[in-house]
Amino acid sequence: MQSSGWTDMGAGAANSVQVDEVDLAILGELSADARLANNILAQRVGLAPSTCLGRVKALRTRGVIEGYEARINEKLLGVSVNAMISIIVAPQARDRMLPAAKALAALGPVRDVFVLGGTPDLLVRVATRSIDELRGFVATHLGANRTFSSTQTNIIFEHLR
Repeated sequence: MQSSGWTDMGAGAANSVQVDEVDLAILGELSADARLANNILAQRVGLAPSTCLGRVKALRTRGVIEGYEARINEKLLGVSVNAMISIIVAPQARDRMLPAAKALAALGPVRDVFVLGGTPDLLVRVATRSIDELRGFVATHLGANRTFSSTQTNIIFEHLR
């Protein structure tokens, strides 16, 4: 079995789901390759295929596995600039922070929005075709939005997983 990268972090928490080392191994394998065939997954975690399939279904039913995603090579689609943008919400607009974050998440270039405790208030990952497109995004959607008091844009050179 490979190391899953998780430990039994949630044990005892009111909203946690109890999992064992085998479940953690399954989650680790599926995190690395969500398309892994069940028979190969079962072999890697040391289970019979039928038992492994039952455990994966149980993890989905209990909400531990929320879904599966494809990793897209955005460079092949013309995306050449990725940036992380830190946003501070104006003090008088704190009640509009979550709606503003949801509105940002719906915009085409936005890949991720994180609502944080502390400073900054929001962290947004944006993918664009050019620096000019990024500048336009920042000006149109952030600079012109009175909900935000300041932003800081950092270009991402490399994303390691």
